[in-house]
Amino acid sequence: METPMTRHVTTDCPRVMVVDPSKVVRKIIDQLLHNDVPGVTVLSCASGEEAKSMVTQGVVDLVTTSLRLPDMDGLELARFIREHSPQAYIPIIVVSGDVNERLLNRDITSDVTDYFDKSLGPQALSTFVRGYVRPETQVLGEVLYVEDSRVVAVATRRMMEKHGLRVTHVVSVEEAVELLEVAKREGRIPGPDIILTDVYLKGGMTGGDLLDVVRGQFGYPKGELPILVMTGDDNAANQTALLRAGANDLVQKPTEERILITKLGFQLRVAQARRAARGA
Repeated sequence: METPMTRHVTTDCPRVMVVDPSKVVRKIIDQLLHNDVPGVTVLSCASGEEAKSMVTQGVVDLVTTSLRLPDMDGLELARFIREHSPQAYIPIIVVSGDVNERLLNRDITSDVTDYFDKSLGPQALSTFVRGYVRPETQVLGEVLYVEDSRVVAVATRRMMEKHGLRVTHVVSVEEAVELLEVAKREGRIPGPDIILTDVYLKGGMTGGDLLDVVRGQFGYPKGELPILVMTGDDNAANQTALLRAGANDLVQKPTEERILITKLGFQLRVAQARRAARGA
């Protein structure tokens, strides 16, 4: 889903466009963003045409849009922004209740930077947006990182540790499974807060096999132990298979640091919030 993101927001006063047909939803998101992102300006749009007009009139640092708009599909709006915006690049986040189905069917185009499942709620969306416009300098959590390339592992581990993440690196799925089994025996369930794995590994098991083990053998759902899969494979069928097998999200290789940290941070915050709600 990633596209070259050469211009992420770094200003103290980001401008976020929120496109949604519901006045209530727009108001809620506006309030949450003002609470979560000091200095933010929220541009509220009820339709695609309104957003089209606004995006050509001034700088917009990020767009969130519903897929269902009264006058067009959100993907049509994304395409217009890509073709007509005077800016080099604007991150575009699509928000929908059926985003998972669209992902599985590969219905979301490369005009879209990222996607958000509406069922997670407005507060989670605000947190997600904050990850783009005001990245956390410190992201709390333990990452179980599976990568057999020493060069890639060193660079990626440095990215994560620089942002405050604790990283346990292993070179094979077999080692990762062993660590999960130890954590389970010791009552540290699930053990790590998140798993980051490459797809193709030199051992007997692949990243796809790790998904099967974590979701099947251990029975950890996406909300309890998120898994991000790093892949350089553009094959839509292969990406769909990873999502169906239980990946929370995909990270395209070569990895862009800001995208990786944003995705890790978001999945960590959602999982930690769910555990807190259960009293875990």
